[in-house]
Amino acid sequence: MDHDFSLILTFVGGLTAALLFGLIARKLHLSPLVGYLLAGVVVGPYSPGFVADSHTVEQFAELGVILLMFGVGLHFHLKDLIAVQKVAVPGAVVQISVATVLGVIVGWCFGWSTISGLVFGMAISVASTVVLTRVLEDHQNLHTPSGHVALGWLVVEDLFTILLLVLIPAVMEARQSGAGGWDSILSELGWMFVKLSVLVALTLFAGKKIIPLVLRYVARTGARDLFTLAVLVIALGVAVCSAEFFGASMVLGAFLAGMVVGQSDFCARAAAEAMLMRDAFAVLFFVSVGMMFDPMSVGDCWPLALATLAVVMIGKPLAAYVVVRCLRRPLALALNVSVALAQVGEFSFILAGIGLVYGILPPEANQAIILAAVISISLNPILYRKITPVVKWLERRGIGLPAHSLANVVPPPEEDARRVVLVGFGPTGRMLKSILNDNGVEVVIVEMNIDTVTRIRGQGGKIVYGDARQREVLKHAGIEYAESLILSSSIPDAKDIVEMAIELNPRLDVMIHTKYMRDVDILKEAGASQVFSSESEVALSMAEYFLREGGADDEKIVSERLRIRAELNNECTSDLCHEELNA
Repeated sequence: MDHDFSLILTFVGGLTAALLFGLIARKLHLSPLVGYLLAGVVVGPYSPGFVADSHTVEQFAELGVILLMFGVGLHFHLKDLIAVQKVAVPGAVVQISVATVLGVIVGWCFGWSTISGLVFGMAISVASTVVLTRVLEDHQNLHTPSGHVALGWLVVEDLFTILLLVLIPAVMEARQSGAGGWDSILSELGWMFVKLSVLVALTLFAGKKIIPLVLRYVARTGARDLFTLAVLVIALGVAVCSAEFFGASMVLGAFLAGMVVGQSDFCARAAAEAMLMRDAFAVLFFVSVGMMFDPMSVGDCWPLALATLAVVMIGKPLAAYVVVRCLRRPLALALNVSVALAQVGEFSFILAGIGLVYGILPPEANQAIILAAVISISLNPILYRKITPVVKWLERRGIGLPAHSLANVVPPPEEDARRVVLVGFGPTGRMLKSILNDNGVEVVIVEMNIDTVTRIRGQGGKIVYGDARQREVLKHAGIEYAESLILSSSIPDAKDIVEMAIELNPRLDVMIHTKYMRDVDILKEAGASQVFSSESEVALSMAEYFLREGGADDEKIVSERLRIRAELNNECTSDLCHEELNA
């Protein structure tokens, strides 16, 4: 009974501390992640007062990581992973190699052996899944090209970590048993690759047939709690089986399970159900990291921690930036990926723990990694927020312009021809292009999906590959000659696109699709002629249906549409709406 109460007390105490310090961090205009880390320090064993059970918190945190990666997998299809392999695979390999070499150099400076430096470097070479996904989600970049590259990068790092978890114990046992042990190392590695291949095959191919059938059967019962339970069982079950039977990480198993469910009809509902518990448990991951930090150790290990932080926040991102740019990818993508990966991951502590068990690493190495993790995780959201202003500043000076868009300059339209620049070619964009073309309007598309660009260009369409947030991309799309700019989907930094486009063409008529009504005023102040909010348009459509079903004639419906639209606009400009914007 006492153990059960201790578990509940740890769970409630950890979440309460995270809530309080998260609110304080938010008030100070910092990321809530900083508050969660400080909460961990406060409830940890190295601070006076209430002490949470670290083992319990770690188990809860692992649940959060599993559910988080399941949610990421829901929206990350296999084709997205294949699409970024040319950047993610070489990038991860180079970055891990650079971090490992720098780790060896740091180790030599502190009198360690080469093997100690290798393990230390490899431990700090991997980034945090939780931090990266949270930062990308907070900035609406998770499902962008930058987000896909970063996630693909993490998958490669995850596979690398699995390799190390097998290799390090095998090498240490081989050193203890003599040269004959190397045969067992090769055998162990070969067996690991076989098991990973079977895991991927079973999950992505067999699971693609079985998992949707199970969810469909449960959904037909009509019981919401059963469906929630089924989603949790699939996420946690595949994760546990991947670790128990295939020697892989539970994070990788959960990610693969999410990819399977994401390709089914149950993607949206599964994401909503998993999110109910995901965020609460994911918060405990940051609490668990803070609990490992001993403030009293700073005086002894600060030189090593400073060197570790330099590798994590300078060496790693610089290597990532150079690789992405050498692969001729845009400046914005290179900065997004390199900054997002500039922190210490969950597996860093696992690898460091193995190093301590086998006597490879000294105790101060673990505290240095924890201190570097706390600082890098705290600074990561702040640095990521500065990327867009930095990119704009560099591009205004002609630095980092996307070379691939220079070959795609759209010529001026013929005399008296009407041109519209359309940003985004999803379902709404395709419909708009069809309607405009049927009415004799030339449409130039700006799109980031290279497969879409290749297909449309092959059909003879006018399309530019690039990010509309970059001035040169808009210029190559012929924005100076266009009469209108249409943003067909809700895009981050839409306000900046509007201001840049109007600066290039003051006569431009700008129409924008945005998700929330609260963004309407901001975009109109930036110069947009019309802003269509998903919230308001749904309200109008539902009202029109209700009136029509009630017998209202067309004149009445048009009149009501105008009245409702005016009321919605007035509501958005009210003091209440402005308070929401400021919040």
